[in-house]
Amino acid sequence: MKRKIYEKMLEWKNNRDGTALLIDGARRVGKSYIAEQFAKENYKSYILIDFYSAPAEVTDLFKNYLNDLDNLFMYLSAYYQVKLFKNESLIIFDEVQMFPKARGAIKYLTADGRYSYIETGSLMSVRKNVKDIIIPSEERHINMYPMDFEEFMWALGEEEIMPMIRDCFQKKKPMGQLIHRRAMDYFRQYMIVGGMPQAVELYSKTKDFEATDRIKRDILELYRQDIMKHSDGNELEIEAIFDEIPAQLSKHEKKFKLSDIERGANMRKYKQPFNWLADAMIVNNCYNSTEPNIGLKLNMDRTTLKCYMADTGLLISHAFDENGLVTEEIYKKLMFDKLTVNNGMIMENIVAQMLTAAGHKLYFYSNSSRDNAEDRMEIDFLTAKSKITNSHNISPIEVKSGERYTLSSLNKFRRKYSEYTNVPYVLHTKDFKEEDGIVYLPLYMTPLL
Repeated sequence: MKRKIYEKMLEWKNNRDGTALLIDGARRVGKSYIAEQFAKENYKSYILIDFYSAPAEVTDLFKNYLNDLDNLFMYLSAYYQVKLFKNESLIIFDEVQMFPKARGAIKYLTADGRYSYIETGSLMSVRKNVKDIIIPSEERHINMYPMDFEEFMWALGEEEIMPMIRDCFQKKKPMGQLIHRRAMDYFRQYMIVGGMPQAVELYSKTKDFEATDRIKRDILELYRQDIMKHSDGNELEIEAIFDEIPAQLSKHEKKFKLSDIERGANMRKYKQPFNWLADAMIVNNCYNSTEPNIGLKLNMDRTTLKCYMADTGLLISHAFDENGLVTEEIYKKLMFDKLTVNNGMIMENIVAQMLTAAGHKLYFYSNSSRDNAEDRMEIDFLTAKSKITNSHNISPIEVKSGERYTLSSLNKFRRKYSEYTNVPYVLHTKDFKEEDGIVYLPLYMTPLL
């Protein structure tokens, strides 16, 4: 399946700056697949070393022959029965977090210069996965996320709508009811299936929501196993957060309330578990920026956050799991926009997912003032302009899942922070419009912000 990260990989190869490429991402987002596809299409030969299952004969080579690279390459070539060609072969370190010594060897391998190297892995910054190694500066690090909306449509054979969406966004004009309805149909399918390649591939072939759900459940179970295996003693706290995500997002105020997990719980105890889930790219954490001016990060309150699943398809399978399987009836209600509960949770999560994939760090604004009703407001997301100026740098974003809604918080924000406010956006299920200084975008235009 076609992935946009491929273009970044080509850019790395053509740049020839002597670095290895490290592709970091959650389990099952397609890292191994894209690395091997890239190798087949761009090199004369390649070796893929899967450190999840590599035998001692292979791992011992990195212990015994780093000072004798001629023999290292000779043994690798013999073991994998692949001839290596100078400047024309690629060596892939797959699941490199399972054997950190290989990652530490990148410094010497890239300096040698004979071959190119791609590393793939998950949990790359977890403490035990970098223990006893110096993280090489000779790595170009890129993140890989679940398939975005356009990649999802490519997988379904649709390549015409996204150029039209871009054109209407740039020209600030509506899509028109026919095309808008068609785009929303695809968007709802994307929202339900999500962007995990294995699930998308099966859905593209069968259009079977129930069979697709089984794959997503397998991935969720894999994440639970990773939590148990790799969480350095925080597994109970991490699993508690993971299990609580749907309940927290289903509330009107989606800020994560630790007391729902444990009486008297505080961020001191749970900060590391939240960070672990974010480092594993299982979740997207969104932090409150207490003063929405130029430096959103400078005013970040690390004790107040919202925790979104990195893939909305996985969130749906995680949330509606009373019978171990999301029923076809629930999927039909989601598809035809008839689900009356949890719709806001799903819409806000997918916006967080799309903003993250587009390169945004996630921030929101919340003020629960009891003294002044005008100060009391909650803005779902904040984004900053790519080029910062003296004023009007921050765009407040409200996500609306229903047909009828109010904009009291957005209007309060515009009044209080008029000098900071750039373009205020409402993301909704309807077509594009601009009214009273607010830009209303259909949800599928979120990646273009």
